Amino acid sequence: MNKSYKVIIRNKETGETYQEYVNSNEYILKEFEKKGFKLPFSCRNGCCTSCAVKIISGKLEQPEAMGVSQALRDKGFALLCVAKAVEDLEVETTYYDEVYDLQFGQFFGKGNTRKAAPWELEED
Repeated sequence: MNKSYKVIIRNKETGETYQEYVNSNEYILKEFEKKGFKLPFSCRNGCCTSCAVKIISGKLEQPEAMGVSQALRDKGFALLCVAKAVEDLEVETTYYDEVYDLQFGQFFGKGNTRKAAPWELEED
């Protein structure tokens, strides 16, 4: 069943607040763009974290959000590019790379990797 829900987006960086009614069958980012709002995004496929938000209240579904682990989803993080409202919703944008660091930061600088010398990359 198609319904519309009130979605409020608080932009953490600009201090602006956007509010629109969004169709439950449509992605939130896409619906806000149709109405002229400029929100951060990159891949539109739920893989990166450019459009990440923190849920303040309400619920959404985002089964295609590969860029946010279940642990971060449980803490209220979501990706607007693949999110659909299932009830009235209020979210706040995150700072650039905030969710990326939470998602992937623990993996950087921890391994025993080394930069290969140019001659090691050449094929025989």
